[in-house]
Amino acid sequence: MTDYRGLSYWHDSCNDEFVPRPSLAGDTQVDVAIVGGGLTGLWTARYLADADPSLRIVVIEAEICGFGASGRNGGWCSALLPTETAGMHPAMVATVDEVARAATEDGIGCDYAKGGTLTLVTNPAHERRVRAQAEVWLDADETRQRFVASGALGAGFTPDCAAIHPAKLVRGLAGAVERRGVRIFEGTRAHELTSGRIDTEHGNVRADIVLRCTEGYTPTLAGEQRTLVPLYSLMIATEPLSDDVWERIGLRNRETFTDGRHLIIYGQRTADGRFAFGGRGAPYHFGSAIKRSFDMDDRVFTELESVLRRLVPQIGTARITHRWGGALGVPRDWQASVGIDRATGLGWAGGYVGDGVSTTNLAGRTLADLVLRRDTDLTRLPWVDHKSRPWEPEPLRWAGINLGRQIAAGADRSEARTQHEDRWRTSAMSWLTSGH
Repeated sequence: MTDYRGLSYWHDSCNDEFVPRPSLAGDTQVDVAIVGGGLTGLWTARYLADADPSLRIVVIEAEICGFGASGRNGGWCSALLPTETAGMHPAMVATVDEVARAATEDGIGCDYAKGGTLTLVTNPAHERRVRAQAEVWLDADETRQRFVASGALGAGFTPDCAAIHPAKLVRGLAGAVERRGVRIFEGTRAHELTSGRIDTEHGNVRADIVLRCTEGYTPTLAGEQRTLVPLYSLMIATEPLSDDVWERIGLRNRETFTDGRHLIIYGQRTADGRFAFGGRGAPYHFGSAIKRSFDMDDRVFTELESVLRRLVPQIGTARITHRWGGALGVPRDWQASVGIDRATGLGWAGGYVGDGVSTTNLAGRTLADLVLRRDTDLTRLPWVDHKSRPWEPEPLRWAGINLGRQIAAGADRSEARTQHEDRWRTSAMSWLTSGH
C-alpha cells in the first residue's frame, strides 16, 4: 500500500491515516460524475449535494482525495488568478471568505489564518512591477513591522489571502462530501471521458453530466494531452522555529509572502511554527509526462533552501525536514476557466497555474450552478465557457515552455547583477505566455 503520508509536509502533519476508500467495482449509472478527487471536484460535489440532495453524484479519483496539488500546495487561499480577468476580482475576494465559512460549517480545521499577502521588493529592479500591482504600498519600515526580511526595500500588501493547511482542507472536505451522500471511489483511474460516460480501469460510469476536474493530471486522459500542461512546483519545510526566532522574524498574523522575481517564490508561517516555502524552476518534461520522480529535484531544492536562508537569515541552522513537489495545470493562455458543453454534457474546471486553493471553491460553486442550469452572478462571470486554445504539439511545446523558464531565470540573474529591470526578457516572457 502506498504511504501517502510521505508525499509532503502537509500529508505528514495531517493527522490522517490515508486509508484508501474502495475502488469502483463494475459499471454504475448516476446523474453527475466528477473525475478528480481534489478541491475542484470535491467543492463541486459539496455545493451540488446541498442544492439538490436527490442527485446521484460520484467522484472518481485515481489515487486518494488530496493526492495531487490540492493536498500539497503552498497553502495560499488568495484572490489571485494566473492572469487578470476583468470582472473576476470581487468574486475572488468573496471566495477567500467563503472557504472559511464552508470549512467552519463542515467542522474542518484547516489552520485558516487571514493575514494577507506581502509581495517584497528585495531589489530595486522589482519595485516598478510590484508597485503597479499593489493594493497597498508599504515602505521599508512598514514592511519590517510585518516581516523582517533581509534587504526588503518595501512591499505590496493585500489583505485578501489566508494561510491554510491544504491537506487538512481537502481531506476534511472529502469526509464532508461523503456525509452528504456523495460516493467517492478512490484507486480508480479514468482513461477517457466521452458524452455520458467515463471509462475507468474498474468499469464504466454512465452519467447525464461528466465533469473533468483533473488539473495537472489532465494530460493522462485520452484526447487531453494538449489541454493543460503539467508544470512542476517544488517546496521545502523547516523544522519548527522557537518563539524567540519568530519574534525576530515577524509574520505574526501568518501573512503569506512572495517577492518580485520572475521565477516565482511563495511561503507561509505554518500553524506549528515552520516555514513552508516553495518556488518554480523545475523543468517541463517532454510529452507532458508525469512521474513521481519529477516531484523531487535536488537542484531546485538546494536553490529554494539558499533563497530562504538569504531572505530570512534569522532561521540560522534550522533543519529542512521536508522536500516535495507536484504538477500544476497550465492552459495555453494562462486563463483559468469553467464550463459545460450542453451538446455533450461534458464539463470542466481548471487551469489555475498554482492559484487554485480559493479558485477551486469558486469553480465548484459555478459548476454546481451550471449543472443545475441556474442563471446566477457566478454563471455570468467572464471565465465561464472560456476555451483556451490547445498547446503546441511536441517538440514545440517542450522547447517553448523550457525556453520561457530559461528566460525567466536569465531575467532574475540580470536584475540581481544590474539592479535594473530587464524589460526585454520581461516582454519576451509576456509574449510566450499570452497564447500567441
